[in-house]
Amino acid sequence: MLTLADLGVLRDVRVDDDGTVVVDITPTYSGCPAMGVMRADLVHALHRAGFADVDVRTVLSPAWTTDWISEAGRRKLAEGGIAPPGRAPVRAAGPVPLQLGPTRRTADCPLCGSADTVEQSEFSATACKALRRCRSCGEPFEHVKEI
Repeated sequence: MLTLADLGVLRDVRVDDDGTVVVDITPTYSGCPAMGVMRADLVHALHRAGFADVDVRTVLSPAWTTDWISEAGRRKLAEGGIAPPGRAPVRAAGPVPLQLGPTRRTADCPLCGSADTVEQSEFSATACKALRRCRSCGEPFEHVKEI
């Protein structure tokens, strides 16, 4: 099972002086549609564990990066048929230069391990994943994009 901690979305968990459990989470993308489900699941799990007061907070800064995905998370993604991201590009602070034209992302097939893959669509079931196809085994797979 892939956890929010594996994904690097879970940033902090603490208990305030009044006994409230405060959980900080950072979305993979601003406006991520899964945030509501993540929040509800956290509240439900903590209530089941006996914590009556729970406050789940969204923390937007610093922005989430695929570098926050743990090694265990990367392994679990691959085992689930989703190609984990490579390391995020290192950029200097300040404005991000605009690049027009095709990008050259690569991803090994999580099913057969081949590097001979092609991007079918920049977006898959979620904005943080692309749809790729392996030229060796012919199977489609999702790839978590580097950000």
